Formats: sequence, C-alpha cells, structure tokens
Amino acid sequence: MICEAIGIEHRLTKPNHPWTNGQVERMYRTIKEGTVKRFHYDSHDHLRTHLADFMATYNSARRLKTISGFTSYKYICKIWTSVPDRLILDPIHQMPGLNT
Repeated sequence: MICEAIGIEHRLTKPNHPWTNGQVERMYRTIKEGTVKRFHYDSHDHLRTHLADFMATYNSARRLKTISGFTSYKYICKIWTSVPDRLILDPIHQMPGLNT
C-alpha cells in the first residue's frame, strides 16, 4: 500500500528462484556486516540511529561499479541534472549537513 501511495511499482521475485533476488540479499549482508555483526546495541533506538548513519555514509561515500564508479548520491544528482522529471524531489536539497 505504501509503494502504491507514492507511485512505486512493487515487484516480487519468482518463488524458488533466489538468484533473482541476489542484489537485495547482498545489500542486506553489507548492512548486517557494517552494523549488527560489528557492534552491540543497548536498544532498538541505538540500532536505528546507527543504521541511519551507516546508510547515509554508504550512499554518499561508497563508489559502485554498477553505476560507473559514482556514489549512489552523486548518481542521483547526475540523473537530476540530466532528466529532472524522473525524480520528485531535488536530491541536492535532501543532503544531510548544516542545512538540516
């Protein structure tokens, strides 16, 4: 319902075909290795805070081969400048920092 409300097409993988879901599973593994497998959390709030920090760092610092060596954030900014009608919000205004 949430995906539909914001205009995202929700697709499911075929049952008994785990290789079609490989990128998602790999990202889950990356998140787990960077958070719960390295640190102890005293509460769910502590985990949520660290997870948000981890994802912000990952999206703004990790260069990915699949998007020509750009970070996720830089790639989205590039798309915004070349085809702005593909995105709803200006990603430059969504960058965390002194303006938040």
